[in-house]
Amino acid sequence: MKFLLFFLGISTFCFSQKFSFIYEAKYKLDSERPDDINSDNMILDLKNNASIFRDLQDKQSDSIKLNNGNGRYKMGVENQFYVKKNLTQKKIEKVITYLGTDYLLPIEEVLNWKISSEQKMIGKYKSQKAEANYGGRNWIAWFTTELPFSDGPYVFSGLPGLIVSIQDSNNEYSFNLIEVKKGGNLFDARTKPVKIDWEKYETLAKSYFNDPYDINPKLAMGKTVTFTGPNGIAMDISVKTKEMQKNILQENNPIELNHKINYK
Repeated sequence: MKFLLFFLGISTFCFSQKFSFIYEAKYKLDSERPDDINSDNMILDLKNNASIFRDLQDKQSDSIKLNNGNGRYKMGVENQFYVKKNLTQKKIEKVITYLGTDYLLPIEEVLNWKISSEQKMIGKYKSQKAEANYGGRNWIAWFTTELPFSDGPYVFSGLPGLIVSIQDSNNEYSFNLIEVKKGGNLFDARTKPVKIDWEKYETLAKSYFNDPYDINPKLAMGKTVTFTGPNGIAMDISVKTKEMQKNILQENNPIELNHKINYK
């Protein structure tokens, strides 16, 4: 009962304020090159019972889109980290932007956290260990009740405090809190997405692989498509397409391993 009253208390505190939490994300997209580590700063904006987690550059693009409709987004379908949560309803949704269209992918996999008694200091926060399975990976999280928000990076939430650090047991994906900002700015520029499931997600990814530069509609109209490199020399778009397909095949270690796509 004391724990319940405590959690209700921090929930009231949490949902009456606005915060932004900056995380450093590190991830290994190529399982055959474990020393090749990607690093990005991502932001979790939290207001009342809602939050959005995204790459900081994506947030900037969303802001531009709201102002003049010309936001630019990363190519591809896999490993987009845009996640919307409704903490009251325990609803988690990924948003994938592909060829100018936003797609909404509900996350229905339940996070069954196992909270350990193990504690340690992470930065200035007294943190406690918890583990859960998601996406075909085992995740080790550290949360703190000193930041009384039942949320965290990416799809992770549901603990009695903010997740300040989380990584999978293979040390291929990690998110670590590096900054806390009170009075954060939560806004959503992707309000009319098309709802999809994982099967449709795979269809979109394969469509991107087969035609990464979206040239087939142009070719069907009888247009000639070329690519001009940084040296100003035009090259056959098919050569560039093969280069991109090679890159896609090398990025063979998605965060949701249980939804890894077989392109061949």
